[in-house]
Amino acid sequence: MAIVVIPTLMRDLTDGEARVTAPGRTVGTVIEALEARYPGIKGRLCEGQRLAPTLAISVDGRLSRSGLRQPVKEDSEVRFLPAIEGG
Repeated sequence: MAIVVIPTLMRDLTDGEARVTAPGRTVGTVIEALEARYPGIKGRLCEGQRLAPTLAISVDGRLSRSGLRQPVKEDSEVRFLPAIEGG
């Protein structure tokens, strides 16, 4: 299962856990697994069927441009990061 690093502001949904595991082959299916275990987390990570515009995804240390379709391996580390806007 993928290791998911939970942002500090969402740890109230995971009983304070900073790192949890979740199955899935894409970021979207990982989020669905998280939602089943921690109701409400999907609402903070997504807007409809897309990642919330205030977040970015890192899988195995690389920023993703594929959003919820980003592939995830069995041993991947998934992080949800504040999106950085350029000026």
